[in-house]
Amino acid sequence: MKVKTMTYFDQVRGRASWLKRLVALVLIGFGCSGLSQAQVLFQEAIDISPEELERVYTKGLQFLQKNQAEDGSWADRPYGSEPAAVGLALVSMLAHGDDPNFGPYASSIRKGLDFILKARNAQTGYIGKTMYNHGFSTLALAEAYGTVQDVRLGPALVGAIKLIVQSQAKNPQGAWRYSPESQDADTTVSGAQMVALFAARNAGIAVPEEAIQKGLKYFARCQTTDGGFGYTTSIGPNGTRTAIACLVYALAKEKNNPVFEKGFKYLQKAPPEIGYQQYYLYYAAQAFFHASPAAWRDWNRKNLKTLAASQGADGHWEGQFGSSFSTSASLLSLALNYRFLPIYER
Repeated sequence: MKVKTMTYFDQVRGRASWLKRLVALVLIGFGCSGLSQAQVLFQEAIDISPEELERVYTKGLQFLQKNQAEDGSWADRPYGSEPAAVGLALVSMLAHGDDPNFGPYASSIRKGLDFILKARNAQTGYIGKTMYNHGFSTLALAEAYGTVQDVRLGPALVGAIKLIVQSQAKNPQGAWRYSPESQDADTTVSGAQMVALFAARNAGIAVPEEAIQKGLKYFARCQTTDGGFGYTTSIGPNGTRTAIACLVYALAKEKNNPVFEKGFKYLQKAPPEIGYQQYYLYYAAQAFFHASPAAWRDWNRKNLKTLAASQGADGHWEGQFGSSFSTSASLLSLALNYRFLPIYER
């Protein structure tokens, strides 16, 4: 816990008042649960309740832990048995900041990683049967790499990144779709790959800059005249795809790019997503977080209130892609408050 504490103080030194620091130090003295609350007190989201955040988040994690099968997947078929859903569930556990090797969710994390690694083709590095699965699973490997004691993670992550890069190189659009051999592309599949590339780069894995730039150019071609982003072309924008594009540009350190600026203006005014609500929340939380501290504070406060009211008694959320995915995505929309993962830092 000492390393996490010092890392966090390095990030916020100079931003927090001496009083907030004093309160945080007192809370840290009471152990891990105090550390989570101390971190929240340091956040720009100081107007939310740390106790409410922790209650909602822990309740969701306990639902995931209780309903995980022995093979590391979840019972809500078909989505709960997909590596993508398993990967996001693992990231939601890692994002809480507990020790992944000895903490309360260590067993769940190990089982989930076993599931993802078993779904991996050892020859090609491909995880699962779609690039959606591959992208989210690669993200989980990247966030676990260096924190979870498992010698298999490094080689698997390198192989997964290699497949993403090779798939893009063979794609005329310079992006990705459902399979590594796809010759067309869309912004949702491409977003999953791009986020995985950035997460791997944060973890110290070599990622060609050319791959990043080609991906950005594809997203730029899908931007509509009003700033939103379409699915495969520059028509039919919506909030979810625009949030994906904004996050990709933010992670690429391109927030001064007109593509990002126009996209975020559209995102702020975009109609609510109904059918893909949790998918939207997962990306929108990160997009707002990177775009504007003030806008994120307001968005984050409303999001916590909404999720607290809609959470099931057992800790889950319902959604189009099943309870495990919906719960994990909802939790990850709140995980910016903790900022333990490198991908969740500005």
